[in-house]
Amino acid sequence: MILLFKEQYHMPRAPRADEAGGLYHALNRGNLRADIFRKEADFAAFERILHEGLEIHQIELYCYQLMSNHYHLVLRPLIDGEMSRFMGWIGGTHTMRYHAHYHTSGLGHVYQQRYKSFPIQDDYHFFVVCRYVERNALRANLVDRAENWRWGSLWRWRQQPEPDPKLLSPWPLPRLPNWVERVNEPLSKKELDAVRLAANRGRPLGDEAWVESIARRLNLESTMRPRGRPRVRFPDDESNKET
Repeated sequence: MILLFKEQYHMPRAPRADEAGGLYHALNRGNLRADIFRKEADFAAFERILHEGLEIHQIELYCYQLMSNHYHLVLRPLIDGEMSRFMGWIGGTHTMRYHAHYHTSGLGHVYQQRYKSFPIQDDYHFFVVCRYVERNALRANLVDRAENWRWGSLWRWRQQPEPDPKLLSPWPLPRLPNWVERVNEPLSKKELDAVRLAANRGRPLGDEAWVESIARRLNLESTMRPRGRPRVRFPDDESNKET
């Protein structure tokens, strides 16, 4: 009976887009916001996991940033459903490594939930998301300049050639001039709010017409609606109507 009760009232999973050729921002966070990278060796190990995952799965990775309790990826799956397979493999492999290294098996989850993701329009919005991702450590006051954060794509992109393990694919759009300086400049409040809303809801990020079109095509209309239950409207009591 308890099992039936749980199944009856289990909240359905939010829809997730995962279409070949689309651009996506994917992210995940430690359970209860706990650190998933405690030392430099943990960051380096996760980069090796990323490399192995990219060797196995048909994914192009454009930018990323690893923070102590979460990470961000901007990527493109080359076949339908590949982002979910890639992210599942990354999360599972990292979880096994974490438990083995810190002897925490059976002591709780490493991640707070499934990864989050949202589609990105392949125009100016792609650059906004990449700036958001690559300046994460700077925004958290961990470095004086965004390119100085060792565990991200901006630092890696500036090394020539890219150090091992190889992670980055050529961008789908030409990188804007003076890119490093652009990343070091704060996003506008409008840009920051838009990215955070997309990340929290899984809603597409782009211009209005594109967002409406992609939401319909990928069955993401629910990400566009306000959260919470709809208000219950009661019919007016005839005896209480004004005359």
